[in-house]
Amino acid sequence: MIGKLNHVAIAVPDLVAASAMYRDAMGADVSSPQDVPEHGVTVVFINLPNTKIELLHPLGENSPIAGFLAKNPAGGVHHICFEVSDILAARDQLVAKGLRVLGDGNPKIGAHGKPVLFLHPKDMLGTLTEIEQV
Repeated sequence: MIGKLNHVAIAVPDLVAASAMYRDAMGADVSSPQDVPEHGVTVVFINLPNTKIELLHPLGENSPIAGFLAKNPAGGVHHICFEVSDILAARDQLVAKGLRVLGDGNPKIGAHGKPVLFLHPKDMLGTLTEIEQV
């Protein structure tokens, strides 16, 4: 069921500085910022040969990333994302194995324009885990 690693998401307090660090210091291909209001974030993608880094910054005071940064002012790894071919079948298999899906259990459209779900970190070794249909 689980596919390749799609991305590692890092919450950052300063999106411009974080983007510049990846672009200027590491020579990475860095996308332009993209607002994703349905998730309360602004994202920048660091495109790597084998995966992506997703920089997350709060979009508004009610953003879940604002809460994360309040607890982790320097930022840090927020979640990892794995690809699945059928998100509904993956969800059903995971729930049948006792894993909890956050929210109402229905996929939302993520920053890549594809359906996503998040799994409870307590069920995933303390790591918030996203699955994305590809």
